[in-house]
Amino acid sequence: MSGFKAFLLRGNLVELAVAFIMGVAFSSVVESFTRLLTDTIAKVFGAKEVGSIIVGGIDIAPFLNAVIGFGLLAVVVYFAIVVPVTKARERFAPTEDTPTELDLLTDIRDALTKK
Repeated sequence: MSGFKAFLLRGNLVELAVAFIMGVAFSSVVESFTRLLTDTIAKVFGAKEVGSIIVGGIDIAPFLNAVIGFGLLAVVVYFAIVVPVTKARERFAPTEDTPTELDLLTDIRDALTKK
């Protein structure tokens, strides 16, 4: 039972659960904004709704909705998640060029022994 408890409390699982919940909650925002954009596109083409836009005898509404929804989601994920996390990692996470505490202490010890 302790192994299962450790699995549930592991950081990655909690972060993944939070990300999933936020994604599900955000999907309604993306859907409503997609609907707004598709209604605007329909007005541009002179149709009542995107579902009535037929190009060459083919209903393009489902594809158009999917492309707009994917594009919006990709833009939001990139600018709301990827860019801030990348900047935070660059600022707070040590890079390979940054010496560790052990390296600094070793340098201090070596400098003191040379004197």
